[in-house]
Amino acid sequence: MPAPNGTPVKVTRTPYVLLLPLLVALVLFSQPVQAQRKAPVVQFSGIVMAADDSAAVLPGVHIYVPKAGRGTVSNPLGYFSMPVLVGDSVVISYTGYQKQHYKIPNNIGDAITVIIELSPDTAYLPEITIFPYPTEQLFKQAILAMELPKEEEDIMKRNMDATLLALMMENMEMDGSENYKRFSQQQIMDSHNRYFIRTNPFFNPLNWAKFIQSIKRGEYSRDKK
Repeated sequence: MPAPNGTPVKVTRTPYVLLLPLLVALVLFSQPVQAQRKAPVVQFSGIVMAADDSAAVLPGVHIYVPKAGRGTVSNPLGYFSMPVLVGDSVVISYTGYQKQHYKIPNNIGDAITVIIELSPDTAYLPEITIFPYPTEQLFKQAILAMELPKEEEDIMKRNMDATLLALMMENMEMDGSENYKRFSQQQIMDSHNRYFIRTNPFFNPLNWAKFIQSIKRGEYSRDKK
């Protein structure tokens, strides 16, 4: 083809061999996109129930897709609803019941509703005998008829002496709960008396009236003591 000034121009054509790798690459990269488009989103919902005679709904059941890392929990009425993809393997798990797997089928539309029944997972433990007495009455009689050694009985009586217990209680320091209670009472008193002068109970006429009445009743008499 000649140029405007009459000089011939050389035209180069791209060979088809160079375009073939480009076409192959476009086909390979387009396959994952097409595969994703072939898995539509489905709204998976239903009710989880117990397969035993009670046929009660199960709240708090875990419904999840392990590979995708998403899931939900059934409400107090046993109902659940979550989005899934066609072909997902859904796991239904609940403590005390056997785990189930449900695979989302094809050609179901954009929603699916199911009723899932979980079978109890029963574990039988070996029998354990707590004590060899058939009834509680026989157990009490055996305890009452038990003869303790004389030395241990004497030690027990010395440790349970009323004077010793009173002395121990008098010299025992306050524990954590008593210290916290005392500290809380002091804080309440400080906040209560923050904006006025603290009164002295000795100058309270009501306290004096109660004291005089108690004297008349003889509460402080020597004979009563």
